[in-house]
Amino acid sequence: MLGDLIGRNDNRDTGRRVLDAGDGHVVVEVSFEADGSYYGTAVKGFGTYESELRADGSLRGEGQGVDMTADGQSVTWRAHGIGHFTEGGGTSWRGALFFSTASSQLDRLNHIVGVFEYEATPDGKSTGAYYEWK
Repeated sequence: MLGDLIGRNDNRDTGRRVLDAGDGHVVVEVSFEADGSYYGTAVKGFGTYESELRADGSLRGEGQGVDMTADGQSVTWRAHGIGHFTEGGGTSWRGALFFSTASSQLDRLNHIVGVFEYEATPDGKSTGAYYEWK
C-alpha cells in the first residue's frame, strides 16, 4: 500500500550512451540533473541509470544518485524499476527506491522503502513522484 508522499522531482538528461548493442540486446546509460524535494525539503541532485531493452519490449532499469539540500546535507539513493515505451516516444517507469543519509533532518529516509512513478519525454525531460511503501 502506498503511504505518505516522500517528494517529487523534475529531471533533465545531461548525457546518454549505449553500453551494449549486440544481437538485439540494448543497454543504455542516462545521466541526469534533478530538482526536487524530500518531505518538503528542497534538493538538487544528479544520477545515472541504465535501462535494458528486454525481449518482450519492456525495459528493466537500475540507477543511483545523490541529492543535496541548500545547507549541504546529502541523500544517496539506489533504484530498480520496470518500464515501457509510451505512444509519444517517451518511457514510463515504476519501481523501488532505497535511501541513505546522515542528515538528522531527513533520517526518516533511512527507515523506509520508496516506490516511484516516472514519466520521461523523448526530449530528455522527466517528472517523478515517490511514496513510502507501507
